[in-house]
Amino acid sequence: MKEKQLYQIGTLAEKAQVNIQTIRYYERIKILAPKLRKDSKRVRFYDNDSLKTLLFIKNAQELGFQLDEIKDLLKLRSENTGRCDRVRKRASEKLENVQFKIKNLKAIEKNLKNLIDECETKKNQQECPILEGMEAHNE
Repeated sequence: MKEKQLYQIGTLAEKAQVNIQTIRYYERIKILAPKLRKDSKRVRFYDNDSLKTLLFIKNAQELGFQLDEIKDLLKLRSENTGRCDRVRKRASEKLENVQFKIKNLKAIEKNLKNLIDECETKKNQQECPILEGMEAHNE
């Protein structure tokens, strides 16, 4: 039987391309735990499952999931029945959220382009259509 590979925190951080402080933070919020501790629990050891969990977290974050959502996904990841439907539901909700944000960003883009165009065609050097547009936006 093959012995499990164990990594100290620095090696794990390097393999997952994250900061050591990130790993410590994930431990504090209980989404990652060392597999073994030595020397009065100061030295932590992690295994390949820890690395997979870190990579899962990174990939989920790249898809826009927040850490509280990732905690739920990690729980679902360890279940055997009915998890796919629940994960699909969460992914669909995330997609709707992303689409909403894109719509808002496109509106912001359009407004900024209009303000910049107004600024480029201004006649009076004392006036600033961008600043005026921001002031009018807050009223």
